[in-house]
Amino acid sequence: MTEEPYESYSDLDELGRCQEAQACVGQETMPDGERESISEVKPTGWQSVEYDGVDGGYLYNRCHLIGYQLTAENANEKNLITGTRYMNTEGMLPFEDEVADYVEETGNHVLYRVTPVFEGDNLVVSGVWMEAESVEDDGQGVSFNVYVYNVQPGIEIDYAQGDSREAQDGSQAQSGQADASQAQGADDGQERTYILNRNTRKFHDPGCASVEDIKEKNKEEYTGDRQQLLDEGYEPCGRCCP
Repeated sequence: MTEEPYESYSDLDELGRCQEAQACVGQETMPDGERESISEVKPTGWQSVEYDGVDGGYLYNRCHLIGYQLTAENANEKNLITGTRYMNTEGMLPFEDEVADYVEETGNHVLYRVTPVFEGDNLVVSGVWMEAESVEDDGQGVSFNVYVYNVQPGIEIDYAQGDSREAQDGSQAQSGQADASQAQGADDGQERTYILNRNTRKFHDPGCASVEDIKEKNKEEYTGDRQQLLDEGYEPCGRCCP
């Protein structure tokens, strides 16, 4: 356990596949500008293919092992894998947001490690193992140890080379994260009470652990429509997924 920020990216293996990436994430490691293009990187198993039923169209994303919002890494081939859109946005992103929100709101540090899991000589990961623990409070703020599946509902994937096809029987692949639906929030038009952080422009459930970390001058209670907050530029907390 250390409060000293650092980043460590393993060398690619003999098949050119990414291995473990680890960092001590803090405000010092986070970006101060927009992400640059990463399109020149072709991770193992990369095949650009579109499906009507996939959000954004393309099945695969260049997935950061450690997200850009945490360490400001751009086209680092040691940090980019071939991952489904579903794994990227529904599986990994809520955990990345949780870490980013905590660091932004507290100024503390989080030890963070992501390990891609390949079966045999497959060029596409079966999933990623994500671990994190907040340092200064001994894991009270952030603590998780999860496996996120590299799947896409309605699509069958050949993990050996990255080939894919629509599922013939209409079945959907297993969920990459049991609670992924929470990340979408409740947007049914009903009025609810949220706690706003006017500094980070995040909103939280009143019982969220992050609320205790918000400085009083930045804290505001809001009762109303969730969509209005989104329209005003607020983002849901990655920890409580309000």
